[in-house]
Amino acid sequence: MKLKSILTKTIAVAALSVAGIVTINSTNSNKAQAAIVQNDAATYRVTKSTIVYNNYENGVATGQVLAANTNWKVIKTAYDNQGNKWYDLGKNQWVKVETTTSTTTASTTQSNQTSTTSYATSTTSSYTSTATGSEASAKAWIANQESGGSYSARNGQYIGKYQLSASYLGGDYSAANQEKVADQYVYSRYGSWVNAKSFWQAHGWY
Repeated sequence: MKLKSILTKTIAVAALSVAGIVTINSTNSNKAQAAIVQNDAATYRVTKSTIVYNNYENGVATGQVLAANTNWKVIKTAYDNQGNKWYDLGKNQWVKVETTTSTTTASTTQSNQTSTTSYATSTTSSYTSTATGSEASAKAWIANQESGGSYSARNGQYIGKYQLSASYLGGDYSAANQEKVADQYVYSRYGSWVNAKSFWQAHGWY
Protein backbone atom coordinates (compact mmCIF):
# COMPACT_ATOMS: atom_id res chain seq x y z
CA MET A 1 0.00 0.00 0.00
CA LYS A 2 2.82 2.39 0.85
CA LEU A 3 4.64 1.56 -2.37
CA LYS A 4 1.47 2.12 -4.36
CA SER A 5 0.96 5.50 -2.67
CA ILE A 6 4.52 6.62 -3.50
CA LEU A 7 4.13 5.46 -7.10
CA THR A 8 0.84 7.34 -7.45
CA LYS A 9 2.39 10.56 -6.15
CA THR A 10 5.37 10.18 -8.49
CA ILE A 11 3.10 9.78 -11.50
CA ALA A 12 1.07 12.82 -10.42
CA VAL A 13 4.19 14.99 -10.04
CA ALA A 14 5.46 13.86 -13.45
CA ALA A 15 2.11 14.71 -15.02
CA LEU A 16 2.13 18.17 -13.48
CA SER A 17 5.70 18.72 -14.67
CA VAL A 18 4.76 17.82 -18.24
CA ALA A 19 1.68 20.05 -18.04
CA GLY A 20 3.86 22.87 -16.74
CA ILE A 21 6.29 22.47 -19.64
CA VAL A 22 3.43 22.55 -22.13
CA THR A 23 2.05 25.68 -20.48
CA ILE A 24 5.42 27.45 -20.55
CA ASN A 25 6.03 26.53 -24.18
CA SER A 26 2.56 27.70 -25.09
CA THR A 27 3.19 31.03 -23.38
CA ASN A 28 6.57 31.56 -25.10
CA SER A 29 5.14 30.77 -28.53
CA ASN A 30 2.79 33.75 -28.21
CA LYS A 31 5.63 36.23 -27.75
CA ALA A 32 6.09 38.63 -30.69
CA GLN A 33 9.22 38.10 -32.78
CA ALA A 34 11.38 41.02 -33.91
CA ALA A 35 11.82 41.04 -37.67
CA ILE A 36 12.48 43.14 -40.76
CA VAL A 37 9.50 43.00 -43.11
CA GLN A 38 8.55 44.31 -46.54
CA ASN A 39 8.25 48.11 -46.66
CA ASP A 40 4.70 49.37 -46.35
CA ALA A 41 5.50 52.98 -47.30
CA ALA A 42 7.86 54.76 -49.69
CA THR A 43 8.31 57.78 -47.44
CA TYR A 44 7.73 58.67 -43.81
CA ARG A 45 6.26 62.04 -42.92
CA VAL A 46 7.30 63.26 -39.49
CA THR A 47 4.34 64.95 -37.79
CA LYS A 48 6.23 65.89 -34.62
CA SER A 49 9.86 65.98 -33.48
CA THR A 50 11.10 62.39 -33.57
CA ILE A 51 14.16 60.84 -31.88
CA VAL A 52 16.51 58.76 -34.06
CA TYR A 53 17.91 55.45 -32.76
CA ASN A 54 20.75 53.25 -34.04
CA ASN A 55 18.63 50.08 -34.12
CA TYR A 56 15.03 48.92 -33.83
CA GLU A 57 15.93 46.34 -31.18
CA ASN A 58 17.18 47.82 -27.91
CA GLY A 59 18.37 50.85 -29.86
CA VAL A 60 20.27 53.77 -28.39
CA ALA A 61 19.36 57.38 -29.23
CA THR A 62 21.90 58.87 -31.65
CA GLY A 63 21.34 62.45 -30.57
CA GLN A 64 19.63 63.33 -33.83
CA VAL A 65 16.04 64.57 -33.82
CA LEU A 66 13.94 64.82 -36.98
CA ALA A 67 12.01 68.05 -37.38
CA ALA A 68 8.23 68.01 -37.69
CA ASN A 69 6.63 68.25 -41.14
CA THR A 70 9.57 66.72 -43.02
CA ASN A 71 9.58 63.72 -45.35
CA TRP A 72 12.12 60.87 -45.28
CA LYS A 73 12.68 57.95 -47.64
CA VAL A 74 12.05 54.58 -46.00
CA ILE A 75 14.87 52.05 -46.50
CA LYS A 76 13.59 49.25 -44.23
CA THR A 77 10.51 48.44 -42.15
CA ALA A 78 10.76 46.34 -39.00
CA TYR A 79 8.88 45.33 -35.87
CA ASP A 80 10.48 44.89 -32.46
CA ASN A 81 9.52 42.09 -30.05
CA GLN A 82 6.92 44.37 -28.47
CA GLY A 83 5.10 44.73 -31.80
CA ASN A 84 6.17 48.34 -32.38
CA LYS A 85 6.82 49.40 -35.97
CA TRP A 86 10.15 51.03 -36.93
CA TYR A 87 11.51 52.63 -40.11
CA ASP A 88 15.17 52.69 -41.16
CA LEU A 89 15.82 56.00 -42.93
CA GLY A 90 19.31 55.01 -44.09
CA LYS A 91 22.59 53.99 -42.43
CA ASN A 92 20.71 52.38 -39.52
CA GLN A 93 18.96 55.57 -38.49
CA TRP A 94 15.75 54.11 -37.04
CA VAL A 95 12.61 55.91 -35.92
CA LYS A 96 9.69 54.41 -34.03
CA VAL A 97 6.42 54.88 -35.88
CA GLU A 98 3.76 56.12 -33.50
CA THR A 99 0.42 54.31 -33.66
CA THR A 100 -1.42 57.56 -34.19
CA THR A 101 0.61 58.33 -37.32
CA SER A 102 0.93 54.87 -38.83
CA THR A 103 -2.19 55.24 -40.97
CA THR A 104 -0.99 58.53 -42.37
CA THR A 105 2.45 57.07 -43.01
CA ALA A 106 1.13 54.01 -44.81
CA SER A 107 -1.07 56.16 -47.05
CA THR A 108 1.58 58.63 -48.16
CA THR A 109 0.15 60.91 -50.82
CA GLN A 110 0.91 60.14 -54.45
CA SER A 111 2.58 63.53 -54.85
CA ASN A 112 5.13 62.73 -52.15
CA GLN A 113 5.84 59.31 -53.64
CA THR A 114 6.29 60.82 -57.09
CA SER A 115 8.65 63.45 -55.73
CA THR A 116 10.73 60.85 -53.90
CA THR A 117 10.93 58.57 -56.93
CA SER A 118 12.05 61.45 -59.09
CA TYR A 119 14.74 62.28 -56.57
CA ALA A 120 16.03 58.72 -56.37
CA THR A 121 16.00 57.75 -60.05
CA SER A 122 16.99 60.91 -61.85
CA THR A 123 19.96 60.62 -64.19
CA THR A 124 22.30 63.60 -64.04
CA SER A 125 24.79 64.28 -66.82
CA SER A 126 26.38 67.25 -65.09
CA TYR A 127 26.05 69.03 -61.78
CA THR A 128 27.85 71.88 -60.07
CA SER A 129 27.69 72.01 -56.29
CA THR A 130 26.92 75.34 -54.67
CA ALA A 131 29.11 74.48 -51.68
CA THR A 132 31.96 76.97 -51.32
CA GLY A 133 34.36 78.06 -48.60
CA SER A 134 33.73 76.31 -45.29
CA GLU A 135 30.88 74.33 -46.87
CA ALA A 136 33.14 72.94 -49.58
CA SER A 137 35.82 72.21 -47.00
CA ALA A 138 33.37 70.31 -44.76
CA LYS A 139 32.03 68.40 -47.78
CA ALA A 140 35.54 67.35 -48.81
CA TRP A 141 36.33 66.33 -45.23
CA ILE A 142 33.30 64.03 -45.07
CA ALA A 143 34.13 62.54 -48.48
CA ASN A 144 37.63 61.75 -47.28
CA GLN A 145 36.32 60.09 -44.11
CA GLU A 146 33.70 58.08 -45.97
CA SER A 147 35.63 56.86 -49.01
CA GLY A 148 38.99 58.56 -49.27
CA GLY A 149 37.36 60.72 -51.96
CA SER A 150 36.70 57.81 -54.35
CA TYR A 151 33.56 57.80 -56.50
CA SER A 152 33.96 54.04 -57.03
CA ALA A 153 34.20 53.05 -53.33
CA ARG A 154 31.61 50.49 -52.18
CA ASN A 155 30.62 49.12 -48.80
CA GLY A 156 27.57 46.88 -49.00
CA GLN A 157 24.61 49.02 -50.02
CA TYR A 158 26.63 52.23 -49.61
CA ILE A 159 28.25 53.55 -52.74
CA GLY A 160 30.70 56.18 -53.91
CA LYS A 161 32.47 59.24 -52.63
CA TYR A 162 29.88 60.05 -49.96
CA GLN A 163 28.83 56.43 -49.21
CA LEU A 164 25.20 57.06 -50.10
CA SER A 165 22.60 54.31 -50.01
CA ALA A 166 22.10 52.70 -53.42
CA SER A 167 18.39 53.44 -53.14
CA TYR A 168 19.15 57.16 -52.85
CA LEU A 169 21.24 57.11 -56.04
CA GLY A 170 18.58 55.21 -57.94
CA GLY A 171 21.00 53.27 -60.12
CA ASP A 172 22.85 56.37 -61.35
CA TYR A 173 26.32 56.14 -59.80
CA SER A 174 27.88 58.87 -61.92
CA ALA A 175 30.08 61.43 -60.19
CA ALA A 176 27.61 64.19 -61.07
CA ASN A 177 24.68 62.34 -59.50
CA GLN A 178 26.70 61.45 -56.40
CA GLU A 179 27.50 65.13 -55.91
CA LYS A 180 23.91 66.19 -56.50
CA VAL A 181 22.31 63.57 -54.23
CA ALA A 182 24.90 64.18 -51.51
CA ASP A 183 24.03 67.90 -51.48
CA GLN A 184 20.31 67.15 -51.42
CA TYR A 185 20.71 64.63 -48.63
CA VAL A 186 22.86 66.89 -46.42
CA TYR A 187 20.91 70.12 -46.93
CA SER A 188 17.63 68.28 -46.31
CA ARG A 189 18.83 66.51 -43.16
CA TYR A 190 21.39 68.87 -41.60
CA GLY A 191 20.91 72.22 -43.29
CA SER A 192 24.59 72.51 -44.21
CA TRP A 193 27.76 70.51 -44.76
CA VAL A 194 29.29 72.24 -41.75
CA ASN A 195 26.50 70.88 -39.55
CA ALA A 196 26.86 67.44 -41.13
CA LYS A 197 30.59 67.46 -40.38
CA SER A 198 29.92 68.37 -36.73
CA PHE A 199 27.43 65.51 -36.49
CA TRP A 200 29.91 63.11 -38.11
CA GLN A 201 32.64 64.11 -35.65
CA ALA A 202 30.28 63.43 -32.73
CA HIS A 203 28.81 60.14 -33.99
CA GLY A 204 31.16 58.69 -36.60
CA TRP A 205 28.57 58.87 -39.42
CA TYR A 206 26.23 61.40 -41.01
